[in-house]
Amino acid sequence: MSKLPPKPENVSERTRLVHAGREPFEQHGFVNTPIYRGSTVLYPTTDDLLHRRGRYSYGTKGTPTTNSLETAWTELAGAAGTVLAPSGLAAVTVALMSCLKAGDHLLMTDSVYLPTRHFCNGILKKFGVETTYYDPHIGAGIEALLRPNTAAVFTEAPGSQSLEMQDIPAIAAVAHRHGAVVLMDNTWATPLLFPPHERGVDIAIEAGTKYLSGGSDLLLGMVSANERCFKALRDTYDSFAMCPGPEDVFLGLRGLRTMALRLREHEKQAREMARWLEARPEVARVLHPALENYPGHEIWKRDFKGSSGLFSIILKPCSDRALAAMLDGLALFGMGYSWGGFESLVIPFNCASYRTATRWEPGGHALRFHIGLEDLEDLKRDLDAGFTRLREAD
Repeated sequence: MSKLPPKPENVSERTRLVHAGREPFEQHGFVNTPIYRGSTVLYPTTDDLLHRRGRYSYGTKGTPTTNSLETAWTELAGAAGTVLAPSGLAAVTVALMSCLKAGDHLLMTDSVYLPTRHFCNGILKKFGVETTYYDPHIGAGIEALLRPNTAAVFTEAPGSQSLEMQDIPAIAAVAHRHGAVVLMDNTWATPLLFPPHERGVDIAIEAGTKYLSGGSDLLLGMVSANERCFKALRDTYDSFAMCPGPEDVFLGLRGLRTMALRLREHEKQAREMARWLEARPEVARVLHPALENYPGHEIWKRDFKGSSGLFSIILKPCSDRALAAMLDGLALFGMGYSWGGFESLVIPFNCASYRTATRWEPGGHALRFHIGLEDLEDLKRDLDAGFTRLREAD
């Protein structure tokens, strides 16, 4: 086979997403890396087997399919390496286990994804790790909470459901001075909108279930790490053999190629919808970091390259019956957990029962929206009819 020209290095992220992790001429010229299913990897000689000579050794250690996505995500995130997990929560758990041990102290943002909180309060506590929750707005003030045994600081920006912004560079600078590892759940933005490792994050977690997939049809997680943390991450990952299914990895690779285009459309639609909702008489507040009057907007403007399709609103006081009337009659907004797919979603939420470092007192019912790829005017009409039902039922 003739020598192939080198891939260009100075290309945009949009171009990189199309080409990263693909080696067509290693796959007989086919554009996409195929699905490799298997556990056993054969060696040609006894000597090769005993010395583990070969690119792959066993199914749990990786295949050409998983290597393709790991390589692409590492390049996109600006990391030293990436591991794949069977869900976003699995990615969170392997990331935390890679940098914590019995007797360690963990600082966790109070706005974190609720299942992550359950893992900290259950499994980590069981194995001797103490978790302290902190106000997501704390910034450099986190120094007052650091202890000699604080091994890690976990961030999420914006916060799950309630969308608080965090000053990640300020938190990272303080944590690193004290030797702590900085982790971040970066699912809302992806590396396209927030390059985590450039901003001081050591270990970045993404739920590929969301925007990488784009189709609401797979569960997948990615964890990328810098040079400081990747060996420990990979060793922990290999010890768990926490590998996703090959079909899900293949779907993740397919979603990767169009993620930039879809994410920008989600951003455009969500920003317009947020402004429309901001003007509604039924809405008290819109929680969207890209809105100029939102607390934390300046941090978002400084550190982020854009916004995604997920945001929340606080309704003016209304009855539970009125809220149900609004939501139950929606034709285009589905009610279900997760987000990041092509379809629009809405869920009511209430953080009050599980916040410990902050108080959740919004003054009205809270709704989280994911704005999909439907025609925006159709979505507005659907919500307008919903607000009419809300007013009539109240």
